Amino acid sequence: IDQDLVDAQQARRVLDRIVGYQLSPLLWKKVRRGLSAGRVQSVAVRMVDDREKEIQAFEAQEYWTLDADLTDEATHKTFEAHYYGKDGKKVEPTSGEQVDGIIADIGDKSFAVTNIKRTDKQRSPSLPFTTSTLQQEASRKLNMTPRRTMAIAQQLYEGVDITGEGTVGLITYMRTDSLRISEEAIAAAKTFILGRYGQSYYPKTARHYKAKAGAQDAHEAIRPSNVNLTPEQIKGDLTGEQYRLYRLIWSRFLASQMANAVYDSVSAQIMAGEHEFHASASNLKFSGYTAVYEESRDDDSKEEKEGTLPPLVEGQGLTLEAYTPLQHFTQPPARYTDATLIRAMEQNGIGRPSTYAPTVSTILDREYVIKDGKYLRPTPLGEVVTGLMEERFPDIVDMKFTARMEEKLDTVEEGKTAWKDVIRDFYGGFERDLATGRVLSTTHENVAYRICRKLDFDILLTGHQHMSVDGQYVHGTYVVQPLENAKEYHYLEAERTKDGLVVRSEKRVADGANAVGALCEKYAAEEERVQSWLDQPIGHLSRALLPGEKA
Repeated sequence: IDQDLVDAQQARRVLDRIVGYQLSPLLWKKVRRGLSAGRVQSVAVRMVDDREKEIQAFEAQEYWTLDADLTDEATHKTFEAHYYGKDGKKVEPTSGEQVDGIIADIGDKSFAVTNIKRTDKQRSPSLPFTTSTLQQEASRKLNMTPRRTMAIAQQLYEGVDITGEGTVGLITYMRTDSLRISEEAIAAAKTFILGRYGQSYYPKTARHYKAKAGAQDAHEAIRPSNVNLTPEQIKGDLTGEQYRLYRLIWSRFLASQMANAVYDSVSAQIMAGEHEFHASASNLKFSGYTAVYEESRDDDSKEEKEGTLPPLVEGQGLTLEAYTPLQHFTQPPARYTDATLIRAMEQNGIGRPSTYAPTVSTILDREYVIKDGKYLRPTPLGEVVTGLMEERFPDIVDMKFTARMEEKLDTVEEGKTAWKDVIRDFYGGFERDLATGRVLSTTHENVAYRICRKLDFDILLTGHQHMSVDGQYVHGTYVVQPLENAKEYHYLEAERTKDGLVVRSEKRVADGANAVGALCEKYAAEEERVQSWLDQPIGHLSRALLPGEKA
């Protein structure tokens, strides 16, 4: 047993429990019961929230494109050329008037081909699957959630009853960040490719892939355990989901060992006076790995399909048929999907392969994030909790801090750092933030106000509270909460002293919405005054100041 690996795993578990077990109860007290925070999930929620803020702050910019429909005088075929610029410099029109000026400047100048380039472009196959890329591709191609993808992959890994074979584990271990493939699997893939597709579909040398820096590389990449068990051969023994996921894994692995695809690419430079247009076309010349598999894209927009070009030659003239000016506006960044959020987490070093799917599921289950179609959008609750975490626990929701923590844990794995030192370094600052959070976040009246306004009062609402620095004394606590029958609300005014909670008044309110609404109005009036009290430095004070008091 490698004790360094054991220590690293133990450190991760302890850190996750320190953060989760300490912060989650705090959120229960300050916001509502049933919430949770975590070293990875809180950062994931912040990423979704930050993207939403980017979208809201985005200002669209106008731009135009200009295309010319040109006809080859020899073959009488028409094709489209895109405006590039003038005098060799790229020009990107920003208004319709600018486009009109370009058209007017060209006038009746003739169009002619001035340069032709023909090249063979090679496209390499996609890398074999890791946990992250499997979840991304299954989301895009199969519309599977990360949680469902891992559940089906687990079934394929544990084994499926195959007719004539018994129970067979169909894939290798599915929680991995490695791109490594065993020599036996590479040899088996070579034999299969040569037998089914021929020598031209196999590269000159076998393909070996290296994992990125920082990868744990504890297991192979995800691949079929036996490449000769084709999806079609065992389809009858699999469920629909098992078949689709196995076919995805099998195809991706086989393609990763095949020859490049080759495209015949042609580009033409066309001049009209000083103005330059470009036209291009690309046709598949040799299918290579695309005979088995092609990777899908994250966005909805499909790659621009280049049309075919007539057999142009340099110096020949072209006839202008028409111009097509089009107005466009820049688009804000797209909201995250399951696939793009997992990719962003991986790129930023947030979490590990085993945590991606549970993290996405958790932030959806906790209602911090909801799905709008396939896109993830923060809820008002998610926005409020993220704001609270950013204010009181900035390190926990800081992507760089979380990534650095993963790097420290990697040094434990490498035997360079004692795991208890990593815990000790983290806990010192976290404990101070936690103490401050217990004191000041309890008085965070504007949080309660925003929640009760946005969530239609469906929460345990804790309002006007003031706590001393040592966290032992509270006075003026108002609580409105639904009773078990959900038709009446419990309106409680209490004072917490060193001896415990003393109830000053208590009543049941049938019209709970009005009761909460009245408190919201009260909070709104006092929000600015309380917030200024929250923002004051308290390190030099023997006790917390009350609203309106001065140091």
